[in-house]
Amino acid sequence: MGKLIGYARVSTKQQATDRQEADLLAAGVRRDDLYVDHGVSGARVSRPEFDRALNAIQDGDTLVVATLDRLGRSTQNMLSFAEGLRSRSVGLRVLNLGGGDVDTSTPMGAMVFTVMSALAQMELDIKRERITDSVAKRRTAGGDLGGRPKTVSDRQIRNALHLIEEGASTAQVLRDLGLTRSTFYRRAQEASRASS
Repeated sequence: MGKLIGYARVSTKQQATDRQEADLLAAGVRRDDLYVDHGVSGARVSRPEFDRALNAIQDGDTLVVATLDRLGRSTQNMLSFAEGLRSRSVGLRVLNLGGGDVDTSTPMGAMVFTVMSALAQMELDIKRERITDSVAKRRTAGGDLGGRPKTVSDRQIRNALHLIEEGASTAQVLRDLGLTRSTFYRRAQEASRASS
């Protein structure tokens, strides 16, 4: 029997992989055979630790991930990835897929993996559609589109414009506000439209 090679990933540096790592270690992956990417999107083709994990895998080994979305985003990519592993005589085990542990080296595991990959893709597509629809509705209604909150008020922008008109250094005023030149002038246009 080959080795278990574990892979864990989080999309942002602020997220932790503790739970994924604990699940992988509990499944029998040795700490030396555990590869972890921090702050790397699943949509990226190249992921440093994922690439190292794939290079470490040999015939008869099994790649183990905690959840399906750690592998990637699209059904097509996940299925072709699983097929690529199969052609190398490498197994794929997803610990928390459909409420249980799925091993693609078995016919039932391969079928469950295929169905769950399609469902994961559908869920992502629906979420993307909802976000696009929500943004379009808010934009049409003139609502807030989210983003970083304004820390500088329109009143402060108008006061800054007044100071600049009176001869104050533009660079110094922008430093005091903590704004870039382009952001300041964009906000100045927004403030003048709001006051008219």
